[in-house]
Amino acid sequence: MSFTVVIPARYQSSRLPGKPLLDIAGKPMLHHVVERAQLSNADTVYVATDDERIRDSCQALGDKVIMTSPEHSSGTDRIEEVARQLSLADDAIIVNVQGDEPMIPPEVINQVANDLAMHRDAQICTLYEDFNSAEQVLDANNVKVVTDVEGYALYFSRAPIPYPRDSELNQSFSDYKRHVGIYAYRVKVLHDFVTWTQSGLEKTEQLEQLRAMSNQVRIHIQKACAEIPAGVDTPDDLAKVRALLST
Repeated sequence: MSFTVVIPARYQSSRLPGKPLLDIAGKPMLHHVVERAQLSNADTVYVATDDERIRDSCQALGDKVIMTSPEHSSGTDRIEEVARQLSLADDAIIVNVQGDEPMIPPEVINQVANDLAMHRDAQICTLYEDFNSAEQVLDANNVKVVTDVEGYALYFSRAPIPYPRDSELNQSFSDYKRHVGIYAYRVKVLHDFVTWTQSGLEKTEQLEQLRAMSNQVRIHIQKACAEIPAGVDTPDDLAKVRALLST
């Protein structure tokens, strides 16, 4: 089973300027992500960026990098441009790995790619993890997903779904699925995605995957086969990862 990993990387970050190039254990954070992705079964791992500083860092470390338009509003748009530049076939599989996850397990990268290869009627595959508390379920930063009996997504939301009408959330938080932002795409759906306007659901929830669902794209979802450590969004996150990777 063949697939390509693409890691979108932007230099700007409101909370951590220059985030992809911040040092962790003597290497840029982005290079840690590339190394983790290279441990997967991917044929090739590319960084996609519009920033020359990121390009230069990747080239100095021997990482494959593709320059993309600075006009992209999302990582999905950037990945679609990579697919066009590489002239990938419509049925080729691309896995989108976030550039701020320097501890991502390679096995979950393989998992989403394999899941998409196995489910021919799905155009996107992604993962979920269990919640550990009711507080996590109530946090709008944690996206919830509900699925049908075959594991196809019915809806994603920042709200607690399903709503526990007849019980306290404290008693039932284990029934909830927390969406994890790693995706495998068929190239054809990427080409379609960038032509669609934002749906009302996407605008309301600020969740890009709802644009795909509004256009009848089937998304298959599995429980992650390994725990996925949190990414780096804040200075505290960075300090924690530095401590873990420096030991």
